[in-house]
This record gives sequence, C-alpha cells and structure tokens, in this order.
Amino acid sequence: MGKFLLGTMLMSLVVSAQGRLTDVAANTAPNTPDHPYVVLGGDSLLASNEPASTRSIVTTITAYSSTPDQTDDTPFITASGKFVGDGIVAANWLPFGTKIRIPEIFGDKVFEVQDRMAPKHDEKLDIWFKTREEALKFGVRKSRIEIL
Repeated sequence: MGKFLLGTMLMSLVVSAQGRLTDVAANTAPNTPDHPYVVLGGDSLLASNEPASTRSIVTTITAYSSTPDQTDDTPFITASGKFVGDGIVAANWLPFGTKIRIPEIFGDKVFEVQDRMAPKHDEKLDIWFKTREEALKFGVRKSRIEIL
C-alpha cells in the first residue's frame, strides 16, 4: 500500500469521546477486513483502553444477599468458590469470570460473574448486596447490560 493511501486512511480515523477508534467517513469502528493495516490492540498507538467491542443485551435484573433462604448452606461462598463481595453477580448464561457493566443503573461500575442462580432463572442476572434490605430496595428491574 502506498504511503499516500495509508496516510489518507489513517487521517480519516479519529478517537471518539468514548476512546474508541472511529472511521469518520463511515462513523463506525474499523474492523480488520475493511482496514487490514489498522491494529487495534497490543502495542498499537491507535488502541484504546476499552475493549474493541462490547455486546449488550436487555435482561431482567434481580438482587440477593447472603442469607440461607436466598442461597445454599454456604451463603458467603459463590458457586465459583470465591467469597461474595461488592461487584459479584450471578448468571447461569454467562461463564464465570465474565465482566459486565449495567450503565443505566450503575454507570461505569464493572461486575464479575462468580455465582449461579436456580436453574429456572436461565435468562436473569442477580446482583449480590451486603444486606437483605439493600437487595429488597433494588427490587426487580429490566435493563441493558454490556458484556465486556
């Protein structure tokens, strides 16, 4: 690829306000088949601190606390074997260790899937809270989550 063409292609790319690389002409993030000379990771000067893409889904979100009636006989240990704590969520449909955000409710806070729910809750997300009162106050909500 000639220097002029490569320079023109790079000049049409800008970093958006969210820190993502954007193609000005198409107003989209470049992907490798269309922009084979743009590297979006590792040591690239164009790499952002955010993942190149996130998936999002709208789901029902509930809340729980470490009480035996809401968990099993080890209420402070998650299904993955870790201790419960701020930022822990339960989901049967995401692998352990998956990081998510719930921007409409919690902004940029990152949660991690470390627990499971009863099998009948295959499409829900359950957020751990320190007290039963906090969990009840949260209630049941429907919101978009971002899978990082």
